[in-house]
Amino acid sequence: MTTEASEENAIDPPTGAEPGVSGGLLLVLLLASTLGMMAGAIVMPVLELIRNEFGISVTAVGFVATAHCALIAVTSPLVGRAIDRWGVRIPLGAGLVLYGAAGGAGLVTSSFPALILTRMLLGVGAAAVFSGTTVALLAAGSGARQDRIMGWRTAAVTASGVIWPMLAGLLGGISWHATFAIYLVGIPLGVATLLLMPNERKPPSGHTPVFVFDLLRRYPTLLAWNALMACIGLMMFSLVVFVPQRLAQIGIHEPVFSSLFMALLSLASSLIGLGYGRIRARAGFDTVLRTGVACWVGTFLLLGVSSHPVPIFAAAALFGIGYGLLLPAVTVLIGETPPASQRGQATSLSGTAAFVGQFFSSLIFGPLMGATSITAGYLLAAGIMTAIMIILLRSRIRDPRPKPVAVAGR
Repeated sequence: MTTEASEENAIDPPTGAEPGVSGGLLLVLLLASTLGMMAGAIVMPVLELIRNEFGISVTAVGFVATAHCALIAVTSPLVGRAIDRWGVRIPLGAGLVLYGAAGGAGLVTSSFPALILTRMLLGVGAAAVFSGTTVALLAAGSGARQDRIMGWRTAAVTASGVIWPMLAGLLGGISWHATFAIYLVGIPLGVATLLLMPNERKPPSGHTPVFVFDLLRRYPTLLAWNALMACIGLMMFSLVVFVPQRLAQIGIHEPVFSSLFMALLSLASSLIGLGYGRIRARAGFDTVLRTGVACWVGTFLLLGVSSHPVPIFAAAALFGIGYGLLLPAVTVLIGETPPASQRGQATSLSGTAAFVGQFFSSLIFGPLMGATSITAGYLLAAGIMTAIMIILLRSRIRDPRPKPVAVAGR
């Protein structure tokens, strides 16, 4: 499997590999990469306003935040196939424009069904943004440079987890419609992508088109890495949804402290992301993954057994460290396992996995926590991460990227 991937990469190098990516394009891609993960978080501060506006139930208004997830999961494989066939430029540029237009439609939407329809269209655009930015950033460098860029992406994504919702909350003070103006940033980013990204002309590869199931059969390790990506989404949303309730249990009811928890998480993750390239220069994927999972074991143990604010907030930083290690490592392992010509479909699977994990987080932890306690749910999470740690300790993880070819005379 590794030999086959290396051989094809040798004759079909990633388009846009260094030094072909300009600083301007790299900045656009990093900014755009923050949009896919934040499609739902932007509306969180105004969900109650929307519910009161339309007189709908709590369950119904929840679809405003989650409707796009189902569309991302369903359309990501189609987006990945389009990227592999036509290149990144058009799918990503068009996806960003659709993201901006569909998300920004909330500025003028006056009925709940119409709002849900725009959220579903947003999901299609978000699928293109998630897969397109991932493929483009993976192709923006190789080896140590690729590790640095993936770290920068993680830092950008986690920092946006604080910035976008804060901006949304400020605009929500004007009206819930105003919050949807944030999505309009996708339109200029889409135009910039179309202008700055080279028009990729894929040469005939001589390979029969590979479908998702064929890809998984040919590279079975993709199943493991996508399962880990789903776990990342599952665990992240277990914090987003249930940490405010956990804080209330220990006597902390002010919403600002829930925001502080997520801010500490984002700060720790961003710092790790900025230093991820240097970390990878000294540690292999096995060490990085095991360290990240160990941080999450500690996170959920603290949330499950502690009743004092200090260890609870320490858990936020610990989770952020783990996230800053796991997300870039798993992204590279997924994107580099198959040949570059099939990278679009491979990364699209990671989009499906991440958003399926987010969607099922409440369905898995909610009933358990409701029947027992929130601490029991977090102890279950600690048990899941412990099981993953045992698997990682018993596994040998190799870098799927081809080793640099030595140049004669050097």
